[in-house]
Amino acid sequence: MSSAFEITRRHMQAALQEGEAHRIPADVIARAFLDQVLDIYRAGRSFSDIASELSYLIENLDPEGDHTFMRP
Repeated sequence: MSSAFEITRRHMQAALQEGEAHRIPADVIARAFLDQVLDIYRAGRSFSDIASELSYLIENLDPEGDHTFMRP
């Protein structure tokens, strides 16, 4: 059975390859995915909850940095 991370990793790689074939930069593909993620979040979550999650991700961008807490 695939995990959510395996499924999304596969689809992201496919999108990046297709984007490369059409000369679309990887960061533009990533932004399009982010827009889709936000659409999904908005469909079932409050703006403050979304902002909280995004703030946590921003505060912990450095993979080697200390994480003050883990989001449930």
